[in-house]
Amino acid sequence: MQLGSRRWKITIVGAGNVGATAAQLCAYKNLGDVVLIDVVDGVPQGKALDMMESAPSEGFDMRVTGTNDYADTKGSDIVVITAGLPRKPGMSREDLRDVNANIVKEVAEKAAAQSPNCFMIVVSNPVDTMTWVAMKYAKLAKNRIVGMAGVLDAMRFRHFIAAELNVSHDDVHAMVLGLHGEDMVPLPDHSSVSGIPITALIAADKIKAMVDRTKDGGAEIVKYLKTGSAYYAPGASIAQMVQSIVRDEKRVLPCPVFLDGEYGIKGIFMGVPCVLGQGGVEKILELRLTGEETALMNKSADGVNKSVAQLKV
Repeated sequence: MQLGSRRWKITIVGAGNVGATAAQLCAYKNLGDVVLIDVVDGVPQGKALDMMESAPSEGFDMRVTGTNDYADTKGSDIVVITAGLPRKPGMSREDLRDVNANIVKEVAEKAAAQSPNCFMIVVSNPVDTMTWVAMKYAKLAKNRIVGMAGVLDAMRFRHFIAAELNVSHDDVHAMVLGLHGEDMVPLPDHSSVSGIPITALIAADKIKAMVDRTKDGGAEIVKYLKTGSAYYAPGASIAQMVQSIVRDEKRVLPCPVFLDGEYGIKGIFMGVPCVLGQGGVEKILELRLTGEETALMNKSADGVNKSVAQLKV
């Protein structure tokens, strides 16, 4: 929405590592006033105060507040849902589905009741399914709700490419489609370094290794951490999406959006390139895919459809 001189209000639900990191980055980038809300008394308040005490050093003037009361989120322009259980070693994202679905349902209803015109970004796993749950219970238009997954997956792929070639991350572009999980669809043919396809710069076996590592990116970090999951890169991904909306940058980012026939898929959320601006999801871009890539996209869609069909909310 066009807000003129009024400051944006950004609510982040869940004051865990992902939510707190996203709140910090949104504040540091001066994207808007941030409300950090959590069910645990004291945690959002303490983290918000800690962030505000960093303002003199970091030079931001946005307000960060912590709360346990959804009334304090009233009139939010953007609501980010990070609430839910994180993965532990040996768990898949689908293992979290039913527990997180009930959490996301409650959050979506309460947040939308206070901010019926908000733009909603869903982070909770399995994100493609949770975004569907959030849309159902928040009752938002399809252009006003999006998942955070492809941005993170593409960011990981970009890092692996840059590290392999020892080049700047700024010159690397990558595209990842499909669901957020083992059946995601990284697209080497649509990934490049300063416009040069990576297929012309990196051997096929090394590209495959990077693709596999991208698919396993979250699990790799979970394995290291043992008691938690990634939060720096997810927090940065959220901030990038928020920035594209707040500043109307119209960035082309891969995100789980509601598909209504695009890519031959209908009725679910899945990662595809879209334009994010103050109109929300302003456009979905349809890429020309190979037969193999199309088959992988359909496999992803089957996985999301199965997950949605098994929901118990």
